[in-house]
Amino acid sequence: MARIAIPRRGWVLVCDGAKALVLQNEGDAELVNLKLVEVLEHDGAAAHTLGTDRPGRVHQSHGDSRSAVEMVDLHDAAETAFLKRIADELGGLLQARQARSLVVVAPPKALGVLRDEFPHFLRTIVTHELGKDLVGLPIPQIERHLAGG
Repeated sequence: MARIAIPRRGWVLVCDGAKALVLQNEGDAELVNLKLVEVLEHDGAAAHTLGTDRPGRVHQSHGDSRSAVEMVDLHDAAETAFLKRIADELGGLLQARQARSLVVVAPPKALGVLRDEFPHFLRTIVTHELGKDLVGLPIPQIERHLAGG
């Protein structure tokens, strides 16, 4: 993996559908020293507890036929709502702090949601995206991944 340069005072978002770490580089581009600024967590319930009803049925417009309606994955919808909240809160935080660069690390599916939901300001300062789930790792291991190690 190639090294990702994070300038001094550059920002890093490491997240998935349930947790987000907002980090800032207190070191320089050569020796990254990420410090935790904020943790956002989604207290999501298990998918089986979110919706316990059977799938709905639809009557056809002609005849006596009925067919099942596909259930919406409520767990997936809750994760998407959490990612939208991250995009909004991060946009406000980084605009207030006049951020100039942002590295986003998230699983590919979460990256897609974030890309769509980031306000214009955040889209302009994103310097790198990394499609990996690193949110469960300690900060020194996240630094090693970003350094290409």
